[in-house]
Amino acid sequence: MDLHAIAPHIPRLRRYARALAGDQHAADDLVQDTLERAINKRHLWRPDSDLRAWLFAIMHNVFVNQLRARSAHPEAALADDDLPPVPSAQGARLEIRDLESALALLPPEQREIVLLVGLEQFSYAEVARALDIPIGTVMSRLFRGRERLRTLVTGALPAPALKAVK
Repeated sequence: MDLHAIAPHIPRLRRYARALAGDQHAADDLVQDTLERAINKRHLWRPDSDLRAWLFAIMHNVFVNQLRARSAHPEAALADDDLPPVPSAQGARLEIRDLESALALLPPEQREIVLLVGLEQFSYAEVARALDIPIGTVMSRLFRGRERLRTLVTGALPAPALKAVK
């Protein structure tokens, strides 16, 4: 693999990492760890495969490993009171902040699929290959993630599930 082939994918990796990690410094670390692993494991990349999907699969694995390490050593979370005040005239920024907060509340397995499909515009098949999960799992996690996001952002309760009547 030509190492220069990775460079065009870095902006997308950074955007995805920022959305996953929710913090610029953690996202930069995630991208750096992903690129380091990709370079060290470049002999495992198959030339007939999608480099973008391979890089996102590496990022997924690095992110999951970091989550496991963090759960072994939990840190104190910031309270909303610790966040800097935002002027009320910045409605769009508040909406983005609300969306980021809602994304952070999703379980990681739903958040990464919502981001890969919604932000990175991966197809379901590409997500399934990148995360090494069945396409049906991608679809169900995406559905549950979108429903949870909708509930968190709008405050609306999800529609009741229909029941079969005999």
